[in-house]
This record gives sequence, structure tokens and C-alpha cells, in this order.
Amino acid sequence: MHTFVTSYMRRFYTIALVGNPNSGKSSLFNALTGLNQKVGNFPGVTVDKKTGTAKISDGLSAHIIDLPGTYSLYPKSADEQVTYEVLLNQENADRPDLIIVIADASNLKRNLLFCTQITDLKIPVVIAFTMMDIARQKGITIDIEGMERMLGVPVIPVNPRRNKGIEQLKKAITQAEQKKTAFLPDFIDIQSITGDWLPEVKQICSQESNYAALHVACNYTELKYINAAHRIRISALLGEGKFNKSRTQAAEIMLRYKKIDNILIHTTAIDSPMKRMVVSDRLDKILLHPAWGNIILLSVLFLLFQSIFWLASYPMDWIQQFFAAGGNYLGTLMGPGMWKDLLLNGVLAGISGIMVFVPQIMILFGLITILEDSGYMARISFLTDRVMRSAGLNGRSVMPLISGMACAVPAIMAARTIQNRKERLITIMVTPLMSCSARLPVYTMLIALVIPDKAIAGIFNLQGLVLMGLYLLGFFMALVVAKVMDWVIKGKERAFFLMELPVYRAPRWKNVGITMLEKGKIFIRDVGKVIIVLSLILWFLAYFGPPAAMKSVDTRYEQLIAAQPSNRATLEHEQATARLEHSFAGIMGKGIEPLIKPLGFDWKIGIALVTSFAAREVFVGTMATLYSVGDAETGLQTLKEKMYNAKREDGTPVYTLAAGLSLLIFYVFAMQCMSTMAIVKRETRSWKYPLIQFVYMFALAYAGAWVIYVIFK
Repeated sequence: MHTFVTSYMRRFYTIALVGNPNSGKSSLFNALTGLNQKVGNFPGVTVDKKTGTAKISDGLSAHIIDLPGTYSLYPKSADEQVTYEVLLNQENADRPDLIIVIADASNLKRNLLFCTQITDLKIPVVIAFTMMDIARQKGITIDIEGMERMLGVPVIPVNPRRNKGIEQLKKAITQAEQKKTAFLPDFIDIQSITGDWLPEVKQICSQESNYAALHVACNYTELKYINAAHRIRISALLGEGKFNKSRTQAAEIMLRYKKIDNILIHTTAIDSPMKRMVVSDRLDKILLHPAWGNIILLSVLFLLFQSIFWLASYPMDWIQQFFAAGGNYLGTLMGPGMWKDLLLNGVLAGISGIMVFVPQIMILFGLITILEDSGYMARISFLTDRVMRSAGLNGRSVMPLISGMACAVPAIMAARTIQNRKERLITIMVTPLMSCSARLPVYTMLIALVIPDKAIAGIFNLQGLVLMGLYLLGFFMALVVAKVMDWVIKGKERAFFLMELPVYRAPRWKNVGITMLEKGKIFIRDVGKVIIVLSLILWFLAYFGPPAAMKSVDTRYEQLIAAQPSNRATLEHEQATARLEHSFAGIMGKGIEPLIKPLGFDWKIGIALVTSFAAREVFVGTMATLYSVGDAETGLQTLKEKMYNAKREDGTPVYTLAAGLSLLIFYVFAMQCMSTMAIVKRETRSWKYPLIQFVYMFALAYAGAWVIYVIFK
């Protein structure tokens, strides 16, 4: 019995994945953890924390932490600072038992610099070589066994995309775990470039390695785990030793590269002294061409938005038909009354408002993941750098702006990689103008409502063209506002845009699938909770109202129905409309209506504008509830049909082309997200900037919507 229990008990072991950006770290994380992963935040900061679990062997399960990518152990951004804190602070809850360093085999010299820095921290290390196929294309042959001998740590070639080398990596992890504290000698003699003070710093901060002590000396004023007394003592020691941080760092890098060059001489061979042109180089001649590159970029974006309509139309139709049939069936089972109305027009309407747009969200993120996996997303940054510079930004601002197409919150957090303070602030201020996935349900619903589903020139779908136009309009306005802010905000810093372009790779379809499922789950779980709660609150506000007013409406229509029994169905529909207008929600909407009437909006749209400030996509759930409350035929019509048939008091349609376009423009420009304002406040540490953001975006939205309504009316 004891043997049986022991064999099935697994120890959880903490493993950190570290490596340069674009080295294949995320691919390895997904290969090890699969669906057993989650995203949170590191304590005290807004940096994403990706964690997961993996079975390493029968007796060992591991807690995997995917640390932010970094080029060296000298941090220059908030992301790199997180990696730094986790690896150096022995009290950090996330400090690993073992580190897997992911190194790009096609760029060994640069990657080995980081590898040797990590090994000198005296934490057990396994090195995983990725991009071995690219190295071979470049004519590079690597002696893996020789590399292991000279580095003193296991080196495992892996290809996470094809699941190659994963079992060998797990075996190396198991062996490293069993060795426990088998530390290596220092890769370089750290004390030879510092001084006699290093052992005392090492003792003061209880570090296990000389190299960790050096980093404490370099950054003791910024490391949170160093207390005041220790800082005073370290400062005195460094003063006595005449420590120069920059000179010491430069000496360290030179020593490391000298030894790395010797390793490469003995363990690598290059077929030709001329670097062979690989497929990526040949593709870049076309895809990064000043003319053809931009034409291809616009074509890719066009196909992306066309696909959202084309691919998602079938599952969306099935979901709508399912909920319509379900509502009709439940309606026949239940008798008339408040509980039936609550179930069908509160709960069911809210759920259908969530589920119908899940296919579009999943498809959008799937296509974006394909662009990222293939290496093309980085080329978009390169192509748009010149445009960014004309607006006072640079190519580093492109990635936050592109990320804003998914969600403004992580996109604004991604602006931390921009070192120039002025450019970072401008990027934060304009990122919400990018049309995020939360706007997508609003766009697609309104486009389907007022834009004909027809082909242009036989191949272009008009609805897809309009959707692409909305995204480009947001991007164009972001550049205009950025230019204005560049004039207004003063700054003397100059920034340079340097980035490494990853090689082109075939998309990892497993990773694409995982991303689509995760984003769909997040949309249903996080956004769904908000929509359901607001749908129920709205149902209450739309079903109930001042007792005297509601009683008056009911009495009047009861008399009319008694007098005209043959016209009962029409009168009951009019009664439901009258009750909604006199409800608490109707009173709120009527109060807003004078402000929004010049834009072509009615009071129901006004209610949706208010509720969707919690989250833009709540607009859909709000309309689903408002157009269902009290409607006996709710199960027989889809939301699109109800909105299409909606009439004003004078009998004219509510959703004309002018009103629909006006509403689309309003949602392109308006700040309709509390979460975005909260993260801007957190990143700028002031309410000043989110308030400025809200005011200028509302002014843009109102003015733009009014102009469009006047033009198309």
C-alpha cells in the first residue's frame, strides 16, 4: 500500500522559462503546459504572469512560470525588471527551483551571453536550443555534446512546434532535480572585475553567487527586498571600493564574449564564410518593400476583416436560430407573467447577446495569432515605423496599437517597453482609439443592420469593406491625435527603434486553437458576467416603473382590448411598448434623448450608450433586453429582426443608414470602457490623463457622429 501511494504522489517543482524575445519561449511553454495554463499579474505590478502545470515524469509535476523575454540581466523595462526580481530575490514566491534558458541556435553568440549570466546565478539550469532548422539553413553545425561540456549544463535541442525534443528535455529536468545543489564554478571570475568588497555584499544580502551579489551592488537602490540598513552598508562598501557600475558591466560583457567566442570556435562550424540567404531574407525583399510591402499589408488586413464576416456568419446564424427556437419552446411551456418575462427577456436575452458573438471573437484572435506565429506581425511594426515617426512616435508604438485591436488594457500595459517617456504617454493616450475586439460585436451587428450584404466588383464584400474602414479610421485618428499631442507635450529625449525580425515560420495550429479557445472562454467568463448582471438590472428597470404611471398604462390598454378583442395582438404589443417607455429605464432614456437626438439616436440607444460604458460589448446585451421586455413574440424573432423593424413615434425606421453610420462612428471614437480608464490611471499614476482621454474622445465621437448623420440624413 505504501509503495502504491508513493508512486502516485507528485512533488510540485517550480521551473522558470527565460530567454530572449522571439527565441521560442512561448512555444515551449505551450508545449509543456497545453491547456493547463492561466494568466494573472505578478504581485504589485501590471506585468502579465503566465503560469501552468506540466507532468515531467511519473513522480514529478512542475509549476511552470513563463517570465517576460529579456536580452540580458540588466533590465531596461518593467517587463525585464520582473524577470530580474524573480531570479535575484531569494524570498520571491516565484523564485524557481530550476531555470530553462531558451536559446536561438541561429544566433548563438548573443543568446549565450544571457545563458552564461543565468548559470552564474547558481540556480540549476537546463538550456533548450530552438531554431535548429534555421541554424542548418544558415550553414551552422553545432556540436551539442561539446557545448554541454564547455558550458557545464545540459543542452537539449527542441522544436516545440513539432513536439520534438520535449521528452529529452523532461528527462534532463528530472535528472537536474535529483542532483539538487550541484553548482557549477563561475563562468567568469566576477571578483577579478569588482574588488574585495564583493564577498561582504554577498554575505549582507544572503546571495548564493558572486554574480548575484554584483547585481545587488549595481541595483541595490531599486531592489525592493534590500532593506534600508543593508542599503547604507552596501553604499559605504561601494564608496570605499570606488565601484563604477558602467565600467564593471562593460568589463563583464567583454569577459563573457571572450569566453563565448572560444566555445563557439570549438563547438560550431559554418559551411561558408558568407551567410547564406534563407527563405526569410528572400520573403523580406518583397514583404518589406516600400511599395509592395504596404500593398500586401493592406491586402492582409482586408482578408482578415472579410474572413470575420465570411467565416463567422454560419455559426452565428446557428446560435441565433438555436436561441430563437429555445425561447419559442420555453414560451409555449410557461404561462404569461413576470417570471416568464424574466427568464426569456432577461436571462435568455442576455446569454444570447454573449454567445452569438463568440465565433467572431475566436476567429479574430485566431487570425491575429496566425500573423504573430508566422513572424509577419513584427514586419507590420517595421513597415509602419515611418508613419509612426510622422506622428511623433516610432515603431515601438505599433505593437501596443496593434494589440489594441484585441484589447486596450494589455495594449496600454505593453507601452511600458517604450523607453521615451513622451512617446510612451502619447501611445497610452491614443491606444483606445484602436478598435478593440469589444467593439467588434457592436460593429458587426450595426453593419449587418444598415449595410447591404452585396459584392463590390464581384469579389469584395461591402460589409467587410466597411468593417475594415472602421478599423483604419480608428488608426488614422490615433495618428492625428498623436501628432497634436506631439506638438503640445514637450520633451527633449530622442528614441531609436531597433528590433530583431523573427524568421518566418508555419503557424502552430495547436497554439492557434488553444488561443481561440482561451479567448472564447475569457469573453464568456469575464464579459459574460458583466452582460448577464447588467441584463438582469436592465430587465428590472425596463419591467418596473412608477406604480401610478404603469397602472395608468395597464388600465388604458385593458379597456382598449376589452373594446377591440379582434385587435388584441396589436394592442398587447403597443401596451408592452408603452410600459417600456414609462418604466425606470424609459424615464432614464427619455432624459438622455435631447442630448443624443441630433446624432439620430433614440432613447433606447441612449440607455445602451450609458450601460456600455462598463464594457463596449454590453451594447448588444442592452439592446437584446430592451427589444425583448414585454414582447410576447421574443422567441420568434432575432435581435437583428427586432431592431430592423423598430420604428420611431412618427413611424419612420430607427435604424436608417444615417443613424446606423452615426452610431458606428460614435463607437469608433468614444471612450466606452471603465477598465481602460482604470489601467491608464494606474500606468500614468494620475487621474489627469484618463479624464483628458475621456473628454477628447467623447468630443471626437459626438462631433464625428453628428457630421456623419447630417451628411447621410
